[in-house]
Amino acid sequence: MVAEGFSRVAAVDCGTNSIRLLVADVNPATGELLELDRRMTIVRLGQDVDRTGRLAPEALERTFAACREYADVIRGLGATKVRFVATSASRDAENRDDFVRGVVDILGVEPEVISGDQEAEFSFTGATKELKGRDDLAKPYLVVDIGGGSTEFVVGEDHVRAARSVDVGCVRMTERHLVQDGKVSDPPTAERIAAMRADIEAALDLAEETVPLREARTLVGLAGSVTTVSAIAQDLPEYDSVRIHHSRISRDRVREITDQLLRSTHAERAAIPSMHPGRVDVIGAGALVLLAIMERIGAEEVVVSEHDILDGIAWSVA
Repeated sequence: MVAEGFSRVAAVDCGTNSIRLLVADVNPATGELLELDRRMTIVRLGQDVDRTGRLAPEALERTFAACREYADVIRGLGATKVRFVATSASRDAENRDDFVRGVVDILGVEPEVISGDQEAEFSFTGATKELKGRDDLAKPYLVVDIGGGSTEFVVGEDHVRAARSVDVGCVRMTERHLVQDGKVSDPPTAERIAAMRADIEAALDLAEETVPLREARTLVGLAGSVTTVSAIAQDLPEYDSVRIHHSRISRDRVREITDQLLRSTHAERAAIPSMHPGRVDVIGAGALVLLAIMERIGAEEVVVSEHDILDGIAWSVA
């Protein structure tokens, strides 16, 4: 039963590394979002896209398997409106028509391959809607969404003032700098880490051309790399979204964790209790992106949000 004033919607966000679903009852008049189901599946849709320009058949099949699971959830909960947003990997691929056809067949909606600017708008709305009225978090906010293939930077107060998407993400950086002979260096050499850092710094230079990153008073970090760093910082026995949401991690702690991740082996990273198996190989690159951003803008801490582009998509449907 959906309460008066609410509508039941489903939002799907398909990124380079993961695909995620949110089914929620939303009330645009009051600004309430009641979460019914939120789930994530690592599908690595962007596997080798940076190198080949195409979506791999096995990556498409992993994605379609997750879509079939999500279709069952959406039907079961009776969501009446569905919006499917696809981000970086499917923007770049030559064979994206195969991806579109598969999603339409399974979910009955066409994936919207949105621009980086639209992605930024959704992320900002999802991440900051709950922060309004908090006097301990000064504006403007810088919302940073570190994805698999790209990172979005958005500065704003109540609405987006400036946004930029750059092609630096945990999967892209890992594949470009940390893969040797078909597998991830274990651990990577100092030279490889330095090359990756240089790539990230160049991307930050690009972002700063259009987004006043250093004007931000509160840094809000989104997506799996950031939430995983928070889980590690809190030494959680398992991934716990309640404890991660709105946690605050100091720059010094982020630096310690990044150094630890980049020095560790695959087995050591996999043994971290809160680590998702699909993030083991890409978390070092993701943490380094976060650290580079914090050092660039002088942020003493990052506020971690579990509410992000998915919540923004849900609001857009409502």
